[in-house]
Amino acid sequence: MACKHSASILGLTLCISIGLLTAQDVPQPQTPAQAAAGEWRSLFDGKTLNGWKETPFAARGKVSIEQETIVLGTGYMTGIAWTGDFPKANYEIRYQASRIQGRDFFGALTFPVHDSFCTWVSGGWGGMLVGLSSIDQMDASENETTTTIPFQQGRWYSFRLRVTDYTIEAWIDEEQVISVDFYGRQVGLRPGEIERSVPLGFASYSTIGALRKIEYRLLPPPKAGK
Repeated sequence: MACKHSASILGLTLCISIGLLTAQDVPQPQTPAQAAAGEWRSLFDGKTLNGWKETPFAARGKVSIEQETIVLGTGYMTGIAWTGDFPKANYEIRYQASRIQGRDFFGALTFPVHDSFCTWVSGGWGGMLVGLSSIDQMDASENETTTTIPFQQGRWYSFRLRVTDYTIEAWIDEEQVISVDFYGRQVGLRPGEIERSVPLGFASYSTIGALRKIEYRLLPPPKAGK
């Protein structure tokens, strides 16, 4: 079968249909080791989707791996979800993501916040919007975390998210784009298929997205609470 889409990023040829590892090829997932606070641990071995599964979105595209990169092929929504345990607070996660093709979010991260979950949208609502969905039942396009970034097609961006007992902070290329105190507020997911991404997951929407260098670390709890 011929490939329908291809693109080159730093010498990476992204071919969705032929010769790539898929979620069906991976071994049984393992729970991530609990590292000491401050020690970065990998969540992606660069070769398989060990520990992840293809998110069962309807009308999804293909998930594949090439040259230490996870490719989220174009579909209505395509993603991967973590199958093991993950911290609920006092952690950081960092990764690199690129939008290969399309005009919507390409590496949206759904993550735990205590007993709830939230999604960090990157490049949604037409391609530029960044924010959290949802805070007090308001989407990323409606609450105070909203910002816009003119993401360049094919460029790799570095993302870092920090969740503590009371705050969510996020950086893109080391520039802080989100800082919100959620104490006494409602943190939750936008209703719909994104709920399939829990407890931790990445998703693209009508877009070919690429992910690499996914890592997390534990943080010591704050010394003084509210």
